[in-house]
Amino acid sequence: GLRVIQIDKQGLIDLSHIVALVQGRAERFILYCDDLSFNTDEPGYQALKAALDGDLVAFSDNLLIYATSNRRHLMPDSMQDNLATRHVGDEVHPAESIEEKVSLSERFGLWISFYPFTQDEYLAVAAHWLAQHGWQHGMTDEVRTVALQWALSRGSRSGRVAGQFARDWCGRHVAK
Repeated sequence: GLRVIQIDKQGLIDLSHIVALVQGRAERFILYCDDLSFNTDEPGYQALKAALDGDLVAFSDNLLIYATSNRRHLMPDSMQDNLATRHVGDEVHPAESIEEKVSLSERFGLWISFYPFTQDEYLAVAAHWLAQHGWQHGMTDEVRTVALQWALSRGSRSGRVAGQFARDWCGRHVAK
């Protein structure tokens, strides 16, 4: 059987202990970490990086790590890092610091990216969620206009925003 273990980023410092506990068991495990991102001084970053690729101990073959993140590189990038290389502070090789920040995300074998919807895609998803929440009048001109204004005010045309719009609209307009 498949088991899921959810862990927050503070728990990643215990990752080697978790691997030891599941290693050799008959079950398969997914270690799931939601909304993962790090600041440069957080200890879980190094533990996860070593576990994914670089630890002396072989990673358990019955364990996969799944993580979601809103950051592509999992650590903040500063403009200073991306401008022409210059020496700041005592750093002799500043490019290595930049590579260190990117190296964790490179250790994940599969990335799934979600790109912004086109206007038509956003409206189709909004129409779907409206119907799911009991709206029976379709995508009228008024609903379309308000849905687009909703997305514009939030700076995004995503499935999440379409769902939030539909819940709000139906909460205001569907008879209870």
